[in-house]
Amino acid sequence: MAAPEQAVADAKAYLRIDGSDEDALLATLAGVAIGLCERFTGLALISGERSDTIPACSPEWQRLPATPVSVIASVATLDPAGVATALPVEAYAIDIDASGDGWVRLTAPSVASRLLVGYTAGLAADWPSLAEPLRQGVLRLVAHLYAHRDAADDAGPPAAVAALWRPYRRMRLA
Repeated sequence: MAAPEQAVADAKAYLRIDGSDEDALLATLAGVAIGLCERFTGLALISGERSDTIPACSPEWQRLPATPVSVIASVATLDPAGVATALPVEAYAIDIDASGDGWVRLTAPSVASRLLVGYTAGLAADWPSLAEPLRQGVLRLVAHLYAHRDAADDAGPPAAVAALWRPYRRMRLA
């Protein structure tokens, strides 16, 4: 994930870095930290359009991988060569449940084995509107990664990072 420009600017301010010599490194570290936060919490942080391939298990409901989902915009079948063909609206059902999980299922028989779903998911519209504990955890992790980028004896990120993110963590049962 590419880090938002404001996240890089916030990381520079947090680390008290002047100038732009480290911008590329900080953008990479911020992208990594945001990705780790998303994996830890099970939530997409910044809202954006996504497309994911899911199994076409008619008539079983299939959960979309990113959450919280705000819009499910399109559903298409994928042939073995990867060519997408839009499905008519009556050929599938969609749902977004109260916890923000997006669900898709086929309602008409299909020979396709995969579906390509276009949707929008994310907690916040942009970096500044993201919850402060999530932003602060990302910035602390960026600072840790920056300070320990060449350290062979790194003991791992500070416990404060997990403490800041833990209240937002979503666990799923398989």
